[in-house]
Amino acid sequence: MKPLSIFDMDKTITRAATFGPFLIYAVPRYAPWRVVFAPLVLLTTLGFLLRLVSRGRLKEMNLSLMLGARIDPAKLDRISGGFAGQTLSRNCLAGALARVEAERAAGRRVVLATASYAFYVRQIATLIGVEDVIATRTTDAGGTTSPKINGENCYADAKLRMVQDWLANEHIDRAAVHVRFFSDHVSDAPCMDWADEGFATNAHAPMRALATKKGWQILDWA
Repeated sequence: MKPLSIFDMDKTITRAATFGPFLIYAVPRYAPWRVVFAPLVLLTTLGFLLRLVSRGRLKEMNLSLMLGARIDPAKLDRISGGFAGQTLSRNCLAGALARVEAERAAGRRVVLATASYAFYVRQIATLIGVEDVIATRTTDAGGTTSPKINGENCYADAKLRMVQDWLANEHIDRAAVHVRFFSDHVSDAPCMDWADEGFATNAHAPMRALATKKGWQILDWA
């Protein structure tokens, strides 16, 4: 059984978060007229900052505002492919990609585990040679794609539950496999604690402080 190397994506493999850039990329290619709803994204974000809207609900609302409540899956797939190419060329960290390749070359199974929507994460994963993805899923709506999250938003404690569910579905015995987890953000502390080795990568201040306290390795690819 191969050991596992699980990477967060946004600001771990990429320089910047990806959901906002995805919306900016997608709207003119999918429904340019929906740019009129852009000011409402500021309102939903304010609601999140005031803790009136959950992180997952914010994601649903903003995707619905900018692409609609029923999204054509073929168009979404095509746009996601283009966005993945742009992400690889403009937003991925060379050091992170080199570490992904090094983990694979060492005989480890590489997995992406991220709160970003799976429809574009899978495309990015393919371009960097990663087959296994654990990410926030959309809902099928009778042949269309709904922004509504299917299950949980893959973030914080929910990410750990989704990683554990993935292990069960892959018939991987946690006790029999060595796990490394790479992340920039303190929200991934549950996954880092659960792993055998934690790596704080491009870490923000709270994560860097926690890594020092916990003895996690600190890596700077940025």
